[in-house]
Amino acid sequence: MIKFIDLFAGMGGTRIGFEQACESQGIKSKCVFTSEIKPYAVDLYQHNFKDTIHGDINDIHEDNIPDFDFLLGGFPCQAFSNAGKRHGFNDTRGTLFFEIVRILKSKNPTGFLLENVEGLVTHPQKKTDEEMGSTLTTILNTLENLGYNVNWKVLDSSLFGVPQKRKRIYIVGHKQNKINLNNFKVTKTILKDIFEKDIHCPQTTFRQKLLKNYTREELYGKAIKDKRGGKSNIHSWDIEIKGKTTKDQKELMSILLKERRKKGWALEIGIKWMDGMPLTLDQIYTFYNKVNISVLEKMLKDLVNKNYIKFEHPKELITLENGLTKRQPDLNKPRGYNIVTGKLSFELNKILDPNCISNTIVATETSKIGVLDTNGIRTLTDRECLRLFGFPEDYKVNIKQSNLYDLIGNTVVIPVIKDVCKRLIHNSNHIEPINYFEIKSRYQMLAGHDISFPSHIKLLQTVSNLEKAQTVDFLNTK
Repeated sequence: MIKFIDLFAGMGGTRIGFEQACESQGIKSKCVFTSEIKPYAVDLYQHNFKDTIHGDINDIHEDNIPDFDFLLGGFPCQAFSNAGKRHGFNDTRGTLFFEIVRILKSKNPTGFLLENVEGLVTHPQKKTDEEMGSTLTTILNTLENLGYNVNWKVLDSSLFGVPQKRKRIYIVGHKQNKINLNNFKVTKTILKDIFEKDIHCPQTTFRQKLLKNYTREELYGKAIKDKRGGKSNIHSWDIEIKGKTTKDQKELMSILLKERRKKGWALEIGIKWMDGMPLTLDQIYTFYNKVNISVLEKMLKDLVNKNYIKFEHPKELITLENGLTKRQPDLNKPRGYNIVTGKLSFELNKILDPNCISNTIVATETSKIGVLDTNGIRTLTDRECLRLFGFPEDYKVNIKQSNLYDLIGNTVVIPVIKDVCKRLIHNSNHIEPINYFEIKSRYQMLAGHDISFPSHIKLLQTVSNLEKAQTVDFLNTK
């Protein structure tokens, strides 16, 4: 039987993938320890697994963790993600990696699986000629110094049978073998394969305006945001969600949307470039002069009153005491007109195309993803959320949908976990956790002297060779 522990367990997706991998190879498995701190994640996990959930891993002494063969840990990713501002080891969530190291060093299991966001590869900022950034280099070196053969790869879940493009880094380590993470079998599916049908659709003004101005097919794959995106975008002024707009105002907004991003304006304003700068009336008149300047000013003020645009000071980039940067209004510079909203300001920000796959599902946006159903536009159902991550159909939800949306955006894709773990546990079911010092003592006994080894695996290979020569089998004799 393979024993494992499930750290930063979330919804239990990593556990399910590992258990499925074991079952597929006829191997029994048992989770002997679970850690999670988010209350509604704990409720959901216990509803499905009935296990005792231990709290903050920082407060758990390694002696209170049972012996195990494999450590599973999707350690918190926000510290390395774009959404989390990529603070990395400066963020307390980033330092949780060293809690994993502490447990591995103490318990010395056969192997481990760690999962994180793709941004970990380049964090904090790799040089152009480097494969990875310093954070991942530190992580890999630390794990290798514990005696593991470590490998990593970024894998896309859309190639593993779920209709979601979700790239994540998978880091695996094994005491005896280096795990191959190449050439997985490709399985593809599309969104209509996981959609439910005839679900209730709220009849809100926002959704009715979308259906009034566009056909169902025209809505497929559309983003709803007042930012760049060309024909794949629907803007708030296109559907007049905040009030009526004239043809000229729509044209003005479309031009302003592009012009405000040009780097020349940053030089003229005297700030570091940012993606969307407020422009003064005179600046706007240089590229939109089909009407006289007084008419243009009235058009802009009307758009401000309807909250399509805002009248604000330019924002300068400043450096804080901790070395991080932020944007702050420069009150010494004249105010200008800028687009108000981004994609999170609307009731929905994306309509899924049933004939395609979804972009990466993130926690902050899950509740704003639209699905076209028989009677209108709705959001993702609980079951659809689970299917997008490969959860089994018997997985039960006992928490509020808003809490599920939060958890699902940070969970793992089970089919990827399963395929990676099948390779990780291959032929490992009879391998017991190996004590380095016990093996070192055996080497001294067999060889009659002591030397230093560059890694655990080199020591194990040397002992194995000595055993073969002396017809003993220490590793499998306890």
